[in-house]
Amino acid sequence: MKFLHISDLHIGKRLNEFSMLEDQKHILNKILETAVKEQADGVLIAGDIYDKPVPSAEAVRVFDTFLTALADRQIQVFAVSGNHDSPERIAFGAQLMSSRGVYVSPVYDGKAVKIPLTDEYGELYVYLLPFIKPAAVRHVLEKDQGTDLPETYHDAVKTAVERMKPDCEKRNILVAHQFVTGAGRCDSEDITVGGIDNVDAEVFDGFDYVALGHIHSPQAAGRDTVRYCGTPLKYSFSEADQQKAAVVVECNEKGRIQIHTVPLVPLHDLRKIRGSYMEVTSRSFYQDMDTEDYVHITLTDEEDVVDGMQKLRIIYPNLMQLAYDNSRTKQNRIVDLAQDMEQKTELELFREFYELQNNQPMSLEQEKFVRQLIEDIK
Repeated sequence: MKFLHISDLHIGKRLNEFSMLEDQKHILNKILETAVKEQADGVLIAGDIYDKPVPSAEAVRVFDTFLTALADRQIQVFAVSGNHDSPERIAFGAQLMSSRGVYVSPVYDGKAVKIPLTDEYGELYVYLLPFIKPAAVRHVLEKDQGTDLPETYHDAVKTAVERMKPDCEKRNILVAHQFVTGAGRCDSEDITVGGIDNVDAEVFDGFDYVALGHIHSPQAAGRDTVRYCGTPLKYSFSEADQQKAAVVVECNEKGRIQIHTVPLVPLHDLRKIRGSYMEVTSRSFYQDMDTEDYVHITLTDEEDVVDGMQKLRIIYPNLMQLAYDNSRTKQNRIVDLAQDMEQKTELELFREFYELQNNQPMSLEQEKFVRQLIEDIK
């Protein structure tokens, strides 16, 4: 059985006051084409379907068109709500949509949505876990006398997963939207101060594949089959060098999962340009570029260009940000760096120091040791 794993569509998002709806329509069509070409049996959508809890009418129409196109091709959909979504709005019409093979997570009530599927290797179950906070799980458990109430995100998700009671003899897939400890973030994500939303990957050990959403960079979390697919579009300039892709997950017999990615080509790329004003406005500089792309331009001129944004938009109509890198801004950067250090946690500072010294990030085990060491010292 083959699935396409996507997440964090953020339909309706505006980036630097530019509407991304046309770009999102384009990329959803590319995802549909990929699902058809790969002969996918289903699409796993791991949360943040919309950019706001109350999406615009146009955003809803875009997603409705996408779901209808998948259903018309008999490609099943398994979707959960993310932290940007309203779980009540995502759950609306769930029973009706299930008759067309579109399954969406309900508001969390302590019970798991479990969809049984069958192929030549036997039974396979897809579980849907919407984005949950400790308060949501505590609300469910308060009715049970003598039950320990979770205080942390880790404990809340662990409790929710344990209540699913997946049969480890069967093949199990989980679609969820949480932050797994150690995953790398991007500028376009919502940051929870102090990392209190961390969940250890070990809570997902009962699942053959975990389709995660929430982190915008594609990456594995703990093991290769616990995975963030990343956003289908670039939503910040920190993602400019990334290649966005859909993750194709092929579930064969128990214990054998095959994963590969299919690149997603956007309507407009998002990238950075750097040089003096004379350089970036020279025809030889931009003649081989797609000047319709969304760009961030850093000018190296010592003097600011008068009406620089308006002048540059003659060549680069989708210029989103303009910055300067010169002696004046470098002086300002020294002050900003000191302020940034004051705002970071001890773990974040140690993590940066470790990477600087070793040219690689800390492992999950090392991070756990340092976190405990910091707590003991405090």
